[in-house]
Amino acid sequence: MELLSPAVATTFLLAFARVGTLVMLLPGLGEQLISPRVRLAFAVLLTIVVYPAVRPLVEPAGGIAGPATLSLLFGEILVGLVLGLAVRMVVGALQTAGTIIAQQMGLGFAMTVDPSLGGQQTAIANFLTLLAITLIFVTDLHHLAIAAVRASYDMLPPGGLPESGDVARLGIQAVGRGFALAVQISAPFIVFAILFNLGLGVLSRMMPQLQVFFLALPATILGGFIVLAIVVGVMMSVFLENLRAFLSTISGL
Repeated sequence: MELLSPAVATTFLLAFARVGTLVMLLPGLGEQLISPRVRLAFAVLLTIVVYPAVRPLVEPAGGIAGPATLSLLFGEILVGLVLGLAVRMVVGALQTAGTIIAQQMGLGFAMTVDPSLGGQQTAIANFLTLLAITLIFVTDLHHLAIAAVRASYDMLPPGGLPESGDVARLGIQAVGRGFALAVQISAPFIVFAILFNLGLGVLSRMMPQLQVFFLALPATILGGFIVLAIVVGVMMSVFLENLRAFLSTISGL
């Protein structure tokens, strides 16, 4: 049967190399809180869906046993890593922003286990990350991520290893967008910390007998949570728009 032929199995494996790598890294779909078996099953199902469209692109030119097959396999894995890590850089802006916010609020020491990526992050960063993952599914942004998997074959068609210049350009763009987004999201807290510390300095000069350091930490935490409650909606809107724009750039939609 043709469905069980070595040629079909080889081309399916080549398609799965890119799709599976992307699924393991895409936001919302590749989080560690999702079971690895579920992610693997979803990657296989998504490969089955896109396989008829991408089969002509991933067929090895020199036959299934030639060196072109290995070159295509490594190239597809590398393309999946490059695109997946580029998107992950944008999502990682929330962790950077959460760390900046926690430092400004005086909660930089409050570390918890990160359920999405593992390791430890500040509690504020984990809150923003989990909120963003929830909003990605609520706003159907994961549909755009799935469309970007198929569109990646138009952006970076199979043909061995990708050009180093294209990879470097995409990586620099993703890192720059991630850091700019982190500063943009945490900007209200940076301004709050500057004004609050300036006010404490003026207050300590006017009332030297006042225990400024005794009052500063609880007041900073309280003021930071008030600011967070006011601007969290705007912060998430800015993040989702930036993520949507980056995924649209990859998918061409």
